[in-house]
Amino acid sequence: MLQSSMMHTVRRLVGSAAAANFSSSAAVNSKVGFIGLGNMGGPMAQNLMKKGHSIIVYDISSSSVEELVGSGASSAESPRAVAAQVDLLISMLPNSANVMECYTGAEGVLKEVKPGTLLLDSSTIAPDVSKQVAKFAAEKGAVFMDCPVSGGVNASKDGTLTFMVGGPANEFVAANELLSCMGKNIVHCGDVGTGQAAKICNNMLLAISMIGTAETMNLGIRLGLDPKLLAGILNSSSGRCWSSDVYNPVPGVMEGVPSSNNYEGGFGSALMAKDLGLAQDAATNSMTPTPLGSLAHQLYRMMQTSGYSKKDFSSVFQFLQPDQK
Repeated sequence: MLQSSMMHTVRRLVGSAAAANFSSSAAVNSKVGFIGLGNMGGPMAQNLMKKGHSIIVYDISSSSVEELVGSGASSAESPRAVAAQVDLLISMLPNSANVMECYTGAEGVLKEVKPGTLLLDSSTIAPDVSKQVAKFAAEKGAVFMDCPVSGGVNASKDGTLTFMVGGPANEFVAANELLSCMGKNIVHCGDVGTGQAAKICNNMLLAISMIGTAETMNLGIRLGLDPKLLAGILNSSSGRCWSSDVYNPVPGVMEGVPSSNNYEGGFGSALMAKDLGLAQDAATNSMTPTPLGSLAHQLYRMMQTSGYSKKDFSSVFQFLQPDQK
């Protein structure tokens, strides 16, 4: 267990005076809870174990739990049961409703959370929901921070995610120690909810750039250009962006990305539509004009009704081809 996280836990449990006499060997035996073992959460939990943490996991998917247990994790039958055994807990869930149920439901984390527990939620949800859960956690003596991520499945596997953290500044050092086991860029954005604000802004831009990349590649291919040649030109020119250079949406252009695996895995189109909805809600509430964000939201909602919900969001390239529908 890393020293800062260790001292954070001890300080909360036994006070600063006792913390000075705490043995580092005790930290090795402390456990981290992890709830939500999907395409992103599973690799994140694996990386925690690779960095020496013992973890207790929960997911509604038994196969996901079994995979982590096979790698050395322990399991619990509910979020509540996880919380009863740990002082540090991470959640990675699909949406706001899932987060509320995980933390405030009948078998939720806050039914059994111990005072002083640090709760780090890496889901992408509405900023107001993060603030609400933080309030409920504070009533139990726990600290909740929103820590959504960016980087995609490959970054999750490689431990190179970016975490956008919202929460008390005096708790950031402890959060940073744990999150650094799964990411390389850990940014404190401000109070609770600001991490979510940064994430939905990022994902709105990501969706817009992916649609632009898909349109551009489609046009170039129809004009007779080899897709790998075109991608190489874009990636060494002013049109370069993450969607083209790191996560190209055209099958066969890049290895190790969803477009070369029938758009399986990765970040689902339904999740992108959800995040774009969060961005549009925020834009409406703040009276911010986002015409391209609105169009992107409409397009990904159309994809949901056309069989693309579970396909990676880069499948917009395929969706935009009339002969593929």
